[in-house]
Amino acid sequence: MKPYYITTAIDYTNAPPHIGHAYEKVLADVMARFQRLNGREVFFLTGVDQHGQKVQKSADAAGLEPQAFVDGVTAHFVALWDKLNVRYDGWAATTDPRHKRVVQAMLQKLHDCGQLYKKSYAGFYSVRQEQFLTDKERGPDGAFGEEWGEVVQIEEENWYFKLSDHIDWLRNYIRTHPDFITPAFRTQDVLNALESSGGQDLCISRPAERLSWGIPLPFDERFVNYVWFDALTNYISFAGYLADECGNEGMPQFAKP
Repeated sequence: MKPYYITTAIDYTNAPPHIGHAYEKVLADVMARFQRLNGREVFFLTGVDQHGQKVQKSADAAGLEPQAFVDGVTAHFVALWDKLNVRYDGWAATTDPRHKRVVQAMLQKLHDCGQLYKKSYAGFYSVRQEQFLTDKERGPDGAFGEEWGEVVQIEEENWYFKLSDHIDWLRNYIRTHPDFITPAFRTQDVLNALESSGGQDLCISRPAERLSWGIPLPFDERFVNYVWFDALTNYISFAGYLADECGNEGMPQFAKP
């Protein structure tokens, strides 16, 4: 019987947990317990997303170094899962050196095979969502909605991933593999997201002079990795991806017999 791997969102450590965080973790815990009762090997991963501009700003406001600040917030999450008896098998913290090694190894591989390039960009930036905005994000009145929070104009150089090289392949793969995304109704959501990207490449860095709290790019330490590229990697970094290459011990070995 194949192992059962279940994950949750990793929670952002700019503020303590709330009931929404608990709801998701309890549901995941129920699913993991059910599979264990059915005799399956289970790996239940949860954790915290500890990098990014919002964390850096919250730490500055609290008068703390970012690591001390996220350690304090993380302790609240751990205490809540203990109180709710959430029985996870793996803990993903994005400041964990094992995660950092995997992220930097991935970035180096992408750079070495020509999938990353640097260019300048001028436009609007959402501080809350930590992303660049285009005219597609404007409302009918031409303004950016409240969901984007503070929006500023910036001009800066960054590194980009050639997402445009992979959109056609990914779209075709999704359409020819109906079980790839579950539940099935989310398939169209992903296809719509690919379509709305307009074939644009993905910015994967932020200048260290503006945002120092992140994982440095291994080939250009004037930049740190964009928080979402860093955070989403946790689903494979803590599941054993590149573990041997990066010297990461204590990871599950799903790919090995």
